[in-house]
Amino acid sequence: MLVINQRKARDLTNEPLFSPCLPSGHIQIAVVGVHLTGQPLNYQLTSRNAQLLRTCRTAKNYRLYHLPNTKPPKPGLVRIHDAVEEEIELEIWSLGEAEFGSFVAAVPPPMVIGTVILDDGTSVKSFLCEPIALEGAGNISNYGSWRRYLASR
Repeated sequence: MLVINQRKARDLTNEPLFSPCLPSGHIQIAVVGVHLTGQPLNYQLTSRNAQLLRTCRTAKNYRLYHLPNTKPPKPGLVRIHDAVEEEIELEIWSLGEAEFGSFVAAVPPPMVIGTVILDDGTSVKSFLCEPIALEGAGNISNYGSWRRYLASR
């Protein structure tokens, strides 16, 4: 009997390791900072009946920054060309289409909603930040998550 590890099997079949069965009309969104479970803006998800699907990590071509002069303090996730050592932890939530629309409409600059690639090769909508927000921002990627960065302070 031939045994192939799951990552190799996925590479051979191009199928994702995890493909959640979302209800019709729902959209996944990844959060990395103040919308995480237990963080100050998580209520913006839970008040829209969002459901936490899982915790996972980005692919290795993202950096996480502590953005200056934001209230509450926020991180900014940015995709870069080169691979880096640390993947960034995030949570994947599910929102109905109408709730997703109202949630996205309330996202203030310099935050934006884009697409993030996960460590399993799949992609979901996610918080990212405008490059201009990185002026004076501290690179906190080595912590691997917003929570670990906060715990270190």
